[in-house]
Amino acid sequence: MSGTLLVVAGAFVRDGLLLLTRRPDGDPLAGFWELPGGKVETGETPEAALAREWREELGVRVETCEPLTFVSGAPNGRHVTLLVYLVRLLRGEPSPLGVAEVRWTTPEEASRLPLLPADRPVVERLARGASGHFLSFSHLEGAP
Repeated sequence: MSGTLLVVAGAFVRDGLLLLTRRPDGDPLAGFWELPGGKVETGETPEAALAREWREELGVRVETCEPLTFVSGAPNGRHVTLLVYLVRLLRGEPSPLGVAEVRWTTPEEASRLPLLPADRPVVERLARGASGHFLSFSHLEGAP
């Protein structure tokens, strides 16, 4: 078994709705919903990996992002560290290029979707106290 797999994901909220993507058929986790992102390649920074993954999967440019949280564990015997960023500025409109589907969700809808286990606590944090909408970035600043 090799070392830790480093993965990035981005959380983007617009008009109180969170952007989620669904894994495509043929993927080992096909059908699960997640925050868009992917593996960090050798020699790549996490921020560069996030920008690359969003460009490849959604056809958009991540202009600004900042760290939000991380999740760490070994769900299938291999240790994975997921770095989650708040995407603050995006150029373009997300399209399902490398994913099965793109969806803007409310906290209530997201709670009913089959989310990847690592993403669920992050989505719940974004929804905490949001009364029907995901928290805007201004509300997240300084949040524990």
